Amino acid sequence: MLPGMSSETITAGKVVTIHYTLTLDDGQTVDTSKGGDPLAYLHGAENIVPGLEKQLDGKPVGSSFDAVVTPEDGYGERIPDAVQQVNKSAFPDDAELAIDMQFQAQDEAGNTVMGTITAMEGETVTVDFNHPLAGKTLNFAIEVKGIRDASDEEQQHGHPHGPGGHAH
Repeated sequence: MLPGMSSETITAGKVVTIHYTLTLDDGQTVDTSKGGDPLAYLHGAENIVPGLEKQLDGKPVGSSFDAVVTPEDGYGERIPDAVQQVNKSAFPDDAELAIDMQFQAQDEAGNTVMGTITAMEGETVTVDFNHPLAGKTLNFAIEVKGIRDASDEEQQHGHPHGPGGHAH
């Protein structure tokens, strides 16, 4: 172990702080924490995609590694039926619709879902309710910055509080 490094490793119930860069197979950078605060998440609470959480398990502070997450362990495969054509009248009258616009809607069960407008023709709007990263392999460059025990409140709420986490 390097001097100044913790012997603690990532396990369920720990608040973990990471820097990450997410790219797709074509090299496009989708998201990164570099240049900002690292991401804090509660390990084992499904705060991040399952495939990345699995690969972080057991890693120590200071470790850097690349993680490849398949669609099955990321945002799932694309579902063709999740692309739907709806009438413009389904949107509020004052909505300024545009291609690539994202919005929230509710499904039949009352759950909030995200949709992206992919096409518009006349009164017909094509909406994709798949996650934008569904069907994509996710390539993460990870640097583990910190590990600490989660508080009882963080455990109950299922997410970290404070810097890099959730503020109530």
